[in-house]
Amino acid sequence: MADHRTAATYSGQGGAVHHSESPAIKEIPVTDEGAGPYGIAAGPDGALWLTFAHNGRIARLTLDGEIKEYPLDSPSCQPTVITAGPDGALWFTRSQDHRIGRVTTDGDIASFPVPTPDSGPFGITTGPDGALWFTEMNTDRIGRITTAGEITEFVLPVASGAFPSAITAGPDGALWFTLNQANAIGRITVHGDVAIHPLPTPGAAPVGIASDGAAVWFVEIAAGQIGRIAMDGGGIEEFPLPDRAAKPHAIVAAATGDCWFTEWGGNRVGRITASAGPGATAEITEYDLPSPSSEPHGIALGPDGALWVALEVGGVARVAP
Repeated sequence: MADHRTAATYSGQGGAVHHSESPAIKEIPVTDEGAGPYGIAAGPDGALWLTFAHNGRIARLTLDGEIKEYPLDSPSCQPTVITAGPDGALWFTRSQDHRIGRVTTDGDIASFPVPTPDSGPFGITTGPDGALWFTEMNTDRIGRITTAGEITEFVLPVASGAFPSAITAGPDGALWFTLNQANAIGRITVHGDVAIHPLPTPGAAPVGIASDGAAVWFVEIAAGQIGRIAMDGGGIEEFPLPDRAAKPHAIVAAATGDCWFTEWGGNRVGRITASAGPGATAEITEYDLPSPSSEPHGIALGPDGALWVALEVGGVARVAP
């Protein structure tokens, strides 16, 4: 079990209160240190599915710890983000050989090349239109792939090198994504209309993004902040972490106004609960992971109601709220 690290409630002017409640955190080794567990998602089969970025494998982890690996056709393809698709399969990005992968719960694997060369696909999510939507880091595009493998690409109206990263389906029927180097949040409709929302903090470098059903949340890896953009025109709010050097990486919503995130630089898992509306306050709590330098990356809400975290050094962590 992890020790309680920090808890702080922030208003617009700062200020903090502290408490000592802590969740149970259990680490489970799933592979060797060189495999690099990176992305994680809950599958329709009641298991967790992981990408092993460094050895080109997809893994299935049951809730009782049974692990099964599926090698991809290229060990160096670097599978990254994975998500449950609308067709009962898992879909994932292959950022080094520029393909979109698909694996069924029985382990059948397929992949589809992205039309634009050297695109560097990274984030992926199921859209409201029954297709998968993904980001292209190297070519400033958003892609859409049907479950039959047909790909459409949308060029973003941004300067070259904007580095679109993570993507999520928003509560408004559009797709929302982070622009890491452009320091902005993007929105694209299922018809391809794009809007760009610059962040208030310069050089914040947003990465992970998630919807809580009412708003869209994101992490700022370079600024050490959690951000929220409202769907009602309320604009962007930013909440600084107690440890501004924590390098928050991925984020997932557990409920409206309640999100969990990984701190890649701080070796912690964090939680933010926030009120809605102007002048919102947010309580941010950080929890140390048991093993030092475990490099937490992807995070997902599991079928058991716990939070599951991919640890790049070779394991996963289960966090029982």
